[in-house]
Amino acid sequence: MHILIIEDDPAIATTLRFSLEREGYTVSWADTVAKVALCLDTPRLDAVVLDVGLPDGDGFGVCQMIRQGDKHAHAPILFLTARTDEIDRILGLELGADDYIAKPFSPRELIARLKAIWRRENIFTQKSDKSDTSGKSDPAHTDFTKTTGTHTWRYQAHDYSLFLNNHALTLSKTELGIMLTLLANPTHILSREQILASISDHPEHRLSRTIDSHIKTLRQKLGEVCGDEIIITYRGLGYGLVN
Repeated sequence: MHILIIEDDPAIATTLRFSLEREGYTVSWADTVAKVALCLDTPRLDAVVLDVGLPDGDGFGVCQMIRQGDKHAHAPILFLTARTDEIDRILGLELGADDYIAKPFSPRELIARLKAIWRRENIFTQKSDKSDTSGKSDPAHTDFTKTTGTHTWRYQAHDYSLFLNNHALTLSKTELGIMLTLLANPTHILSREQILASISDHPEHRLSRTIDSHIKTLRQKLGEVCGDEIIITYRGLGYGLVN
């Protein structure tokens, strides 16, 4: 597993690097935005630990750069932040972060958070064609084409690609999980808790309200493709698709 640390404080970065390498991980380190591009040239990244405050920019911009790139767009991102403002935390999630941890923190806590993210995302990295106990195939492992309203969706399980009206969508793993869940239940209203449970094997580790941030980002991405509202909010109930 290869982890990129983007942190300008050498003391924090050195401690994290030592702790991660002791766990058997390969670690790269960048202390400025300018150095990030060189680190992103690596063939594979399994996670990015990203500080919000950097000397030549901010982590939000770096997060956008990673998510909009071709190479590591789906790599899990864990924000490090000394800020306590909820707006900053929500902004990070809206930009595609998978989780955040506030300073000060222990390396053991950060490693536990990373492992929790990997467990949550495992349904998209572990290929399987087995059915669940209900007899239904996991949508993450099954190709499909279906129509909702006036829109056509196509999913390719071998490379986890989702297309809307033949346009490839650039989604984070969490966003992809949410869309697959909604598409698997196109006529149902799903609560935040139901969506969270479907995309995470440890939903108790996440706040259900983070689903709202991911839904907002999804709406923006879907709107850029088709210009329509596809995901509907049912107040007090949850979310559903336009049919």
